[in-house]
Amino acid sequence: MISRSGARRAVAAMDRPDRAVIDIGSNTVRLVVYSGSSRAPEVFLNEKVSARLGQDLTTTGLMPDKAMDAALTSLARFATILVDLDIEDVQTVATAAVRDAANGAAFLDRVRALGLDPRLLSGEEEAQISALGVIGAFPGARGTVADLGGGSLELVLIGDDTSQGGVSLPLGTLRLPALRGHGGEALRKRVAELIHQAGWDAGNPGPLYMVGGTWRAFAAYALRDAGHPLTDPHGYLMDPAEAERITRKVEKAAPADLAKVKGVSNSRAAGLPDAAAMLRVMLEELKPEGLIFSAWGLREGLLYHRLDDTARRQDPLLSAIAQFTEPRGASVTMATTIAAWTADVTGGGDSAHSGLESERLRLAATMLAVAAARLEPNMRLRHALDWAMEKRWLALTPEGRGLLAAALHGACGKPVMPTDLLRLASEPALREAVAWGLAIRLCRRLGAGSQVSLLTSTLRREDGKLVLWVDPARAALATGPVTGDLRNLAAWLGLECDLRVAERTATLTA
Repeated sequence: MISRSGARRAVAAMDRPDRAVIDIGSNTVRLVVYSGSSRAPEVFLNEKVSARLGQDLTTTGLMPDKAMDAALTSLARFATILVDLDIEDVQTVATAAVRDAANGAAFLDRVRALGLDPRLLSGEEEAQISALGVIGAFPGARGTVADLGGGSLELVLIGDDTSQGGVSLPLGTLRLPALRGHGGEALRKRVAELIHQAGWDAGNPGPLYMVGGTWRAFAAYALRDAGHPLTDPHGYLMDPAEAERITRKVEKAAPADLAKVKGVSNSRAAGLPDAAAMLRVMLEELKPEGLIFSAWGLREGLLYHRLDDTARRQDPLLSAIAQFTEPRGASVTMATTIAAWTADVTGGGDSAHSGLESERLRLAATMLAVAAARLEPNMRLRHALDWAMEKRWLALTPEGRGLLAAALHGACGKPVMPTDLLRLASEPALREAVAWGLAIRLCRRLGAGSQVSLLTSTLRREDGKLVLWVDPARAALATGPVTGDLRNLAAWLGLECDLRVAERTATLTA
């Protein structure tokens, strides 16, 4: 058995940064340092420079000296940071600009002189690794990954947690202005031609999984345009009609206007109109079932690739939430016990999240609710809702976010149905989730969620009543605020409430 001090040391060890990826891209050079679990790593440091190594490839075939100097200056900084953090597990990769430039090999020699060990990815390797990032973020995903970088667009099929094929097309954001400069029709013909030559114009089942900062900026624009309650584009699903409508708006927009939209940086705004024009051709040629935007791609694919099968099968949502809540006093063991205690009062909604998926979300909500209970009351609900609605979680749909938020409303003693949440999930499903939270609150109130209080009590539905049974030895717990929380939960469920201490039954009236 691990002692409490041992558990604290284990949690502290999980928080230490221990692996890093340096991504030498056509537009940016980026260092990301990770900590935490292998299945759902936490970003410890994310730093980039817009070196624009690929800006002249279409005209000179070379990376500009100024761009290379900017990249090498940042890489030297990154190498020093990694030494100071004592991180030895470093993967350094270079993609389209270095791959295609005539001076790419010489540039990599200069990178090696900094003490780094760069790996030059082929176009197919880049596509396959990006696909692994999407598979890691969306277990069971089926469709086509479309990874847009500064120098290239990678397309690769995924399904059954594997990928196949993979092509790299010279359609990166730094190349598109020259194509579009000859007119919209010239761009359309060239994009369609490249897709046809690669054999991708027949269409493939499933959605397009959109990887890359430019696509996420596109999704951020779409979210604001729709007045959507979510702000993080990861996991956002857009149907083809909506995608077509947004592409037409964005391709005609001025970058200065796009940069005013929250979530769209100046650098991304500059390339958005060209990317939107290309996306409209992709929609025509590839005929996807929709678009799903992913924050995971090449860098996360490099990490996911090294996991064994056991680690890959872990639930990324529960792994990430457990990692987040453990230092905040909500262990998986505690949450599982509370989820079991409250299980009999759940059910009844019409959510698509039913069965095992419903229980998965309920366990996630329980961990977050227990962690939120440690916060000061005046900030509890606000922070809890930020965790549900704003924090980036993997393998969580917008509806799932809505259900987590509804559960946390209940756990914080606010059994309401906010309008924003009704845009994410149905009212019956949200009502069910609020009941999860109210039951968690009752459980915590009964004995602060202690093991002994849960072992000496039960919560059940019986003949139209919500019955809380408490052992006589713990009778002192079943008073005061516990009776109020029991009434609130019963009223929310449309049941009478009944508090029983051993064989004595006391029916509570509102």
